[in-house]
Amino acid sequence: MTPSVDWSVAAATGAYLVRGGPVVDRAEAERVVTELSDFTVEAERHVRGLTGLGAGLPLSPGEVVDRPGWVRAAASGLEAMTTRALPDDEKNGALAPLVAGSAGVQTGVVLAFLGTKVLGQYDPFGGDDHAGRLLLVAPNVVAAQRAMRVSGRDFRMWVCLHECTHRLQFTAVDWLRDHFAAEVGRLITGFAESDGLGTLLSRVSENVRQLRDAKEKGSVGLAELVQTPAQREVFDRLLALSTLLEGHADYVMDAVGPEVVPSVAAIRRRFTVRRKGGGPLDRLLRALLGVDAKVRQYALGSSFTRAVVEAVGMDGFNAVWTSPNTLPSREEIKDPKAWLRRVH
Repeated sequence: MTPSVDWSVAAATGAYLVRGGPVVDRAEAERVVTELSDFTVEAERHVRGLTGLGAGLPLSPGEVVDRPGWVRAAASGLEAMTTRALPDDEKNGALAPLVAGSAGVQTGVVLAFLGTKVLGQYDPFGGDDHAGRLLLVAPNVVAAQRAMRVSGRDFRMWVCLHECTHRLQFTAVDWLRDHFAAEVGRLITGFAESDGLGTLLSRVSENVRQLRDAKEKGSVGLAELVQTPAQREVFDRLLALSTLLEGHADYVMDAVGPEVVPSVAAIRRRFTVRRKGGGPLDRLLRALLGVDAKVRQYALGSSFTRAVVEAVGMDGFNAVWTSPNTLPSREEIKDPKAWLRRVH
């Protein structure tokens, strides 16, 4: 069988299609790049102090990239994650039902869209070592900061706090990377074997209606509409984990406090409004790609983290990192007291 996605095509397509960033003079560009790189080290110190995670681990600066650079890095990271997640006998064939012919181009189009939105990203499967790869997308950080009219220095530190929390989650919790890869492998394999995407695309009009109904009920998007019960179990575990990781990072970036980011309250308020914005086409693409669902994850995961920390302190919260068995379920994310009863 042939590989299902030509990742080099995806990277080239996305890098070619992604729109250029805001116009920035040379002095400002150099200042933004330098601060983003330096702040990743400073931010992780603050995150370690707040969370109690990562003592003794090396501190490394992140990589500052432009939009095409992020697209290429994302394609490389997805290839690495897929290779790691799937068993050897399925790496070249399990995704074939999902993607036909122009899969690399299609993936590149998606990456081009996301390449204008992503502020930063920690890729646990990127890079050449176990430290992963921490990326900050300079033009997107500048564009967001200008649109919200907030302090450039404060916003850059705020973004770095979020991404450094993600890096620390994976570097300080030694089992998390393998667990995440295994769950992704289970989901991809099951979805491919059931031709989930083919079913999805053959029922577009019906799925639009179902998506509307699902959103009204608090569901997360199109992927859930074609899952078998077994796939749903894996999906629920991954969704709970993702919600925990995103919400924990959101909690940390605000909890570090105004001594680190003086205008944190204003940034959070304006950023929350910005997350909900966009024109009709942008909103449609966000819904189809699950971006709107991700926005809801931030709030839900942050509420879970805050409730647990208020009940048992940060040390008590850190029990989530003990093993896969102590991770909250999807229902426990919505009901922190249930997780507290089970774990504490």
